[in-house]
Amino acid sequence: MTPSLPQNTFVVETGNPDARTALVLHGGGGPQTVAPIVGHLAETMHVLAPTHPGWNGSSRPDDIASVAQLATAYLENLLERGEHDVVLIGSSIGGWIALEMAIQSAADERYAGLIGTVIDIDGVGAVVEGEPGADFFALDAHQLAEAAWHNPKLGYRDPAAFTDEQRAIQQSNGQTMAAIAGRTMSDATLLERLGAITAPTLVVFGASDRIVTPAYGQAVARAIPGAEFAVVADAGHLPHLEAPEATWAVIDPFVKGIR
Repeated sequence: MTPSLPQNTFVVETGNPDARTALVLHGGGGPQTVAPIVGHLAETMHVLAPTHPGWNGSSRPDDIASVAQLATAYLENLLERGEHDVVLIGSSIGGWIALEMAIQSAADERYAGLIGTVIDIDGVGAVVEGEPGADFFALDAHQLAEAAWHNPKLGYRDPAAFTDEQRAIQQSNGQTMAAIAGRTMSDATLLERLGAITAPTLVVFGASDRIVTPAYGQAVARAIPGAEFAVVADAGHLPHLEAPEATWAVIDPFVKGIR
């Protein structure tokens, strides 16, 4: 049975409905972490920004138990919507989902023309020799800020200041992330499968990312035929939060140049 999104999946839909569609896929931190991307793209595009099933208290069906299955569910949803030439933009785990979507769309003629462009922002998922990803689930709040941010003071959130609701959502999000992405947040087969991607692809990394390093990002880009690689200075795992203008300066020309 083909995985599908739950009917109650929450999707922010904004921008110009007559413009090209961008699907923005968030990472483990939830949809708020990609809000700046959504806002920026909405100025010129039609933007869809879903909350992944299982995040922020939402339901997750049994047939979505992996990144590959979630990627299929999103492809099916875009197909049902009648979309084409979609720009996929994913951050962290969202980048992994975007790559999986691109791989699957290249292999299935039903998805022909559906995906136009892929932008992977500090995406996880691949296993790169000599560049292991951080053990995300073993990091405390201070360690996470140090690994994920160029300026850790901007990223640190004191767990003691969380409300009970915020703490419950954070724990639930972590459990969902482990269930879908695995404790290592990687797939040993992904790197070799990236060669199947046919959509123009841009891999963007914050220079100070220590969740997965720029060298890791370069290896991912090299595995994708014709992919471009760009580094955003003074930024970590979420460059669109720490250095938004520099991030747009990398993303915007790529999208416009291949339309």
